[in-house]
Amino acid sequence: MSKILLLIAGLLLLFSCGIVKPVGTFETSTPPTTPDYAQLDSWAAHPDKADNADRLPDGVKRESKLEEKVDVFFLHPTTYNGKKGHRNWNGDIQDAQLNERTDGSTILYQASIFNGAGRVFAPRYRQAHIYAYFSADKSSAKEAFELAYTDIKAAFQYYLDNHNQGRPIIIAAHSQGTTHGTRLVAEFFDGKTLQDQLVTAYLVGMPLATEQFKEIPLCDSPSDTQCFSAWQTYKTGYYPKKYVYGEQYAVTNPLSWTLDTNYQPKSANEGAILRKFEKLLPELVDAQVEKGMLWVNKPKFPGSFFFRSKRYHIVDFNFFYMNVRNNAILRAETFLGEMGDK
Repeated sequence: MSKILLLIAGLLLLFSCGIVKPVGTFETSTPPTTPDYAQLDSWAAHPDKADNADRLPDGVKRESKLEEKVDVFFLHPTTYNGKKGHRNWNGDIQDAQLNERTDGSTILYQASIFNGAGRVFAPRYRQAHIYAYFSADKSSAKEAFELAYTDIKAAFQYYLDNHNQGRPIIIAAHSQGTTHGTRLVAEFFDGKTLQDQLVTAYLVGMPLATEQFKEIPLCDSPSDTQCFSAWQTYKTGYYPKKYVYGEQYAVTNPLSWTLDTNYQPKSANEGAILRKFEKLLPELVDAQVEKGMLWVNKPKFPGSFFFRSKRYHIVDFNFFYMNVRNNAILRAETFLGEMGDK
């Protein structure tokens, strides 16, 4: 029984631990030191160092040919839940414990998806506290998100100036990463010259409009490029009261990479990852688009009886690990082909 409970705890707390709310307002807090993106320590994943984005589940092979030609800019979700007595509305990238949590969760379980499609860059940033999404102090929350985005923007600009050299780019993000990634795509790519270098964007875990961007459409087939994909995952039959949904929100089925409501069975799932990173779990979940949500039937795994959540936010990517991985490779290859670089 203890092993079962450990598995459930690992799944539920994959990217977080207990929440300690920030003390006071953003104005009374002292922002952490500004990151220096010329330093490798300011990156959770970077081609010039060994990190968890380099790892692979057992049996999965790396496609090194794409690493030579394509880059992935990955924005991680919230891993900062505060510390007792702290006033900080934003996480400190020099906090070793926080970095360990980030690297051992989202960088390993999410950023690693994309190491077959290109070189992975994932900046550390002064992420907004998870409480910023729920706080009644809207002013402090807004300031915290704004500070976080200044880091994302600075990291991306540093990457463009020092590493890109005209290479095609995949943007991949989850949750708070998507909050910032959506803004990044709008500011740097949408209707801009850089849009010509955009392979695709995976903006997952947040409600995005079907027409989120002026010139970047939703992807509606597996090999579409210069488009974006988005989804939020819930248990089949569940209509959330606390979270928004509806036909106006973008949702891609990551088992078919289409926008239709056709049911996709578990047999289309090429492999999920739960707590044990090394072990792929093929045919774990099905998927179907429903009113701006992605519905999946409750997965079966040892101890799944105790898994009662109907919102599968923390495993938006994990449930479809291999499908996303193979799709990113396909879109990168398609983009290179369209450029005449085969």
